[in-house]
Amino acid sequence: MRRCISVGIILIAGAIAGGDGSSVAAPNAQSLQSVDEAKRVDVELVLAVDVSYSMDMEELALQREGYAGALVSKEFLQALKTGPTGKVAVTYFEWAASSDQKIVIPWRVIDGPESADAVAAEILKAPLRRASRTSISGAINYAMPLFEANEYRGLRRVIDISGDGPNNNGELVTIARDAAVAKGVTINGLPIMAKAVNYSTMDIENLDVYYEDCVVGGAGSFVVAIKGKEKFKEAIRTKLVLEVANRMPQPRVVPAATSAPRTDCMIGEKMWQERWGR
Repeated sequence: MRRCISVGIILIAGAIAGGDGSSVAAPNAQSLQSVDEAKRVDVELVLAVDVSYSMDMEELALQREGYAGALVSKEFLQALKTGPTGKVAVTYFEWAASSDQKIVIPWRVIDGPESADAVAAEILKAPLRRASRTSISGAINYAMPLFEANEYRGLRRVIDISGDGPNNNGELVTIARDAAVAKGVTINGLPIMAKAVNYSTMDIENLDVYYEDCVVGGAGSFVVAIKGKEKFKEAIRTKLVLEVANRMPQPRVVPAATSAPRTDCMIGEKMWQERWGR
């Protein structure tokens, strides 16, 4: 079941304690028994960050600062202690077109304040960049081999995708999502809705609904929408805390079941075709 929240409607501390969050069952811990104890982690977390041209420089900076700040926050470090190993493996890459992904931070283990500070510093020192097109499917497909390539093994594998627009390049996002979910990976979303919709940059209304219906999936998947530039840091912190603590936000409203889809998962491709004819 996928859930969506707006920042501010849950308390992070409550989510960790279980008061305002719903627990998500983790895979069988026996799967880690054959792994060297030093390589065991609670979650293998891929942070996939949008750097398409629809993101302005201020948003790119806020996004970077948000992830760095979240990793060193007391809430994140508290959440880290709730897992059986007290460790997470994290990698951070930026994406745009289906063939444009760049790893900013290779796999790192965070097990406390010192390692969290080191990863946050790495994120902040990398130069900002922007690139053309938006391929969420490309980001998912790029993320999947990263799990097999790293030396760590977690109870969960999660792809955390941020973005400010729909997929308009590469494979259909639903195909990439379903393939990832079929392999036991959870995809969570951070739709960025921090400014007025601008159709010239391929924005759409209700991006959070698009992420719910077309992007996220897997056990305990959820969406945290950013609805204002002042909410960047809080939203990213909330999302990472929930992921590390293996919690889901309690939804404010549960949509009624409907036979008609709420959004068109090919809307980005159709908008691009109408505008550019290809």
